[in-house]
Amino acid sequence: MADYPRFVEKRIKDALSDTRVVLVAGPRQSGKTTLVRRMAGVDVAYLTLDNATTLEAAQQDPVGFVRGIDRAVIDEIQRAPELLLAIKESVDADQRAGRFLLTGSANLMTLPRVADSLAGRMEIVRLLPLAQSEIHENKPSFLENLFQNKIAAVKNLVLGGDLVGAVLAGGYPEALRRPSWSRRQDWYADYIAAIVQRDVRDIAQIDQISQMPRLLRVLAEHSGQLVNYSAIGNSLAMNHVTTRKYVDIFESLFLVRTLQPWFSNKLKRLTKTPKIHFLDSGLLAALRDLSPDHIRSDRGKFGALLETFVFAEILKLASWADDRFEFSQSRDKQQNEVDIVIEDRRGRVTGIEIKAAATVTSSDFKGLRMLAEACGDRFVSGVVLYDHDKIVPFGERLHAAPLSVLWG
Repeated sequence: MADYPRFVEKRIKDALSDTRVVLVAGPRQSGKTTLVRRMAGVDVAYLTLDNATTLEAAQQDPVGFVRGIDRAVIDEIQRAPELLLAIKESVDADQRAGRFLLTGSANLMTLPRVADSLAGRMEIVRLLPLAQSEIHENKPSFLENLFQNKIAAVKNLVLGGDLVGAVLAGGYPEALRRPSWSRRQDWYADYIAAIVQRDVRDIAQIDQISQMPRLLRVLAEHSGQLVNYSAIGNSLAMNHVTTRKYVDIFESLFLVRTLQPWFSNKLKRLTKTPKIHFLDSGLLAALRDLSPDHIRSDRGKFGALLETFVFAEILKLASWADDRFEFSQSRDKQQNEVDIVIEDRRGRVTGIEIKAAATVTSSDFKGLRMLAEACGDRFVSGVVLYDHDKIVPFGERLHAAPLSVLWG
């Protein structure tokens, strides 16, 4: 298997140089263990809580487990959150940077008793499945360019059927190892079963765990749409409160993410409902049973997959960028929308609209023009990403650009 570069590695190294505890958080099988073991080297103790004996020791005597550790990698920390208090005591007594490098397949900040235990002592770095730029081994500058109203020329163009293939493949390294779509579907089926049986149980006590795989499939049909918890739960005889609770669990496991609506006092008719996105287009395709043949016969099914794919790619680019960004989406009552609104720490705003077609018209910029008008001088640029090789200006601060600009 190819040893792909992980561009977030520099951020992890920087954090280890000045922070006592660093947590690499992301979904299972995203490459966390491979990355942290390579970074830690042979002289640092490696402990995985997926090992039953190690897990038992950590749960029964967390203080004794941590006592005497100089530096260590502890894998899948969400399986024994009791360890975090013991780690806090250890790093308060010995405040050297880089003492504990943790991985977690759940958002620990959502777990009871965890959120405040390492405040000020721990930095969290997100690691999602492979970005296309990591697969192509070319670190792009798309986000940086977007905030300078620049679109760089593309070297690694991926168009048409090849783009469909990349979107359906997703970014999980183990899935990418499998040569055929049917074999990848088998991997995703096993992956979902493992998540439900192990990780869901680790982070939540729920009454209807048998419904979780079915709920994930129903959510897949709603990916890229505004969230309606009642409608999602109806097919499973679940009320909206339970449905939202279970969706929050999937969000904690980095499988889905709700994208909140953008707000402006200048626009009174904006929809206030969040969207839901999956964080890997390959997983989404498997849940929707969409193969390359299905897409070829019905291209209309590609749009939702492509939107999920682009959103995940943008999050990955942001995970190693020097700046920090807030993400949202915008839609008004006239259905003018912007798929992704990005705001930096200076309050500057850019927008991205995603189109599966090979042509773009002026009407595709209606939502971006609405955003530009509402933001005024804060609006830097807007881009419609589409399945073509040409960069085309559509007025001041607006461009159509190939989807391949996401990976250069």
